[in-house]
Amino acid sequence: MKHKHISDPEHTINKRINRIYPPEVAEKAVNSIIDLIFKYKQRIISKEYHLSQKDIILITYGDQVNRDHEATLQTLKEFIDHHLKGVINSVHILPFYPSSSDDGFSVVSYNAVDPKMGSWRQIESISGDYRLMVDGVINHVSQFSDWFKAYLAGDKYFQDYFIEVDPSLDLSMVARPRATPLLSEFTDDEGKIRHIWTTFSKDQVDLNYKSHRVLRNVLDCLFYYIEKGATLIRLDAIAFIWKEIGTRCVHLPQTHELIQLMREVLHEVAPEVIIITETNVPHHENVSYFGSGDDEAQMVYNFALPPLLVHSILHQNTKTLTSWAKTLTLPSDKVCFFNFTASHDGIGLRPVNDILSKEEIDFLVEKVQSHGGLVSYRAEPDGTQSPYELNCSYIDALTHPEEEDQLRFKRMLLAQATVLVMPGVPGIYFHSLVGSRNYHEGVKHSGVNRAINREKYNMDWLEEELAKQGALPKRMLDSYKRLISIRINEKAFDPFGKFEFLDLDEKLFAIDQRCKDNIERVLAIHNFSDEEVKCKIPENIGGTLCDILTSNCIISESDSETQKNNNEITLEPYQMMWLKGRV
Repeated sequence: MKHKHISDPEHTINKRINRIYPPEVAEKAVNSIIDLIFKYKQRIISKEYHLSQKDIILITYGDQVNRDHEATLQTLKEFIDHHLKGVINSVHILPFYPSSSDDGFSVVSYNAVDPKMGSWRQIESISGDYRLMVDGVINHVSQFSDWFKAYLAGDKYFQDYFIEVDPSLDLSMVARPRATPLLSEFTDDEGKIRHIWTTFSKDQVDLNYKSHRVLRNVLDCLFYYIEKGATLIRLDAIAFIWKEIGTRCVHLPQTHELIQLMREVLHEVAPEVIIITETNVPHHENVSYFGSGDDEAQMVYNFALPPLLVHSILHQNTKTLTSWAKTLTLPSDKVCFFNFTASHDGIGLRPVNDILSKEEIDFLVEKVQSHGGLVSYRAEPDGTQSPYELNCSYIDALTHPEEEDQLRFKRMLLAQATVLVMPGVPGIYFHSLVGSRNYHEGVKHSGVNRAINREKYNMDWLEEELAKQGALPKRMLDSYKRLISIRINEKAFDPFGKFEFLDLDEKLFAIDQRCKDNIERVLAIHNFSDEEVKCKIPENIGGTLCDILTSNCIISESDSETQKNNNEITLEPYQMMWLKGRV
């Protein structure tokens, strides 16, 4: 591909554009993208990078911690430098652009930093010391954005930027992630009512990618983020980006083609950039965004993992979790999962619709509500509503408020440790680091269920909490950091390594991880129950095994023959063992 110019009809980028647009539009799109690539090749210095076990991504808001008279991005960097430097090497700052709602996801201006958080100077300061992940919120923009205001004002340049639909048309086939109306009414500057496509809310107006100028200007924004230091780009709600009336308008071929095109265009300038797709949908649909393994997302959110971990801990049974994990396959050794438990959103239920039964999902809904959590719903084609996500802090999802902090701590640490040993790259939501509880005041104040897991902290107050010996926030942070410190030094946790999930006991979750060169190996075994569990180490994993979490030797070389058929170990309630050996 590299020896051909993009204007060559045989160039992959040219081919993709011609598959998306009719010939007369495709030619204009090709020329505008060539100009864009030339523009940023003069401004971006590419630096080769390859993911390893050392990559851990903190997920945080730009104003997660604050202090009077200080830019919150500056305060955030101070917290990360003080508590996480040398442990976490990457930071995903959730949308830090000016926004009108949804905690940043209704973007008013793509190329600006919310002045309450700071400026590009603070963003570049963070990207100078950590790998930076930013959001491409490119399915929609705020109704208060300059683009949409120009559209309503009748500016001809913007008349094809948005999707106006006759409300009498049958849109019942369209997949709905929310219970809000698909079309929203707006009045233009001439007093005409416009019915505009709004997948998520009236304040999030969908962009029309049938306009090649929308594509060009969105790519311009993504390049700008890379210029400012971004090395990972999260494509938010990307499954809905292309619309065709008469279809479900999700996962369409043009959607995949667009993602592949975006990746190739960005890689013309910065081939080290990683594309991460955020598609909170059933698991088999989610993994389609890996493409062939070399042409689409390099990382895909492992959305089924968070609800399955809650399910397994509450049932004290890992049978379903292990069965699902055994189905995890990757199309190549160039892609991997982005594993997490909590995020700024809730615990999605759609990803497990084809894994858990309706009764099991209803059980999760009932349990989380009894733990003080909430539930958000989406509209079904028949007009009914179904649970879409659980809104709850992750630690409260796992434990009833009346149960002791010790149990809360053990269950939460177990869930987070499981993410650290799953094949792929771990993502850690700020609130999971410190064991944040449900923030009901935020829901009451905003009227938004998701606010329950989005509390912002005064920096000085948080530092005081983290200094209290024996307090849950300090225990969580210290224990979490210790686990991460061990993980990042073990080559067996290579995101592109080999892995096998084992059936040792229905209360245990076990994964045999090996690095790509097959030299380093770790057998991670986690007890998901409040009971002592005995199990046997598989005979093919022999020799000396050391638990790198405790430095205890489990099976020694000298007595391995006598213990060949009796390699039994015992795990205490909620205990984890990471047994290291050589293949």
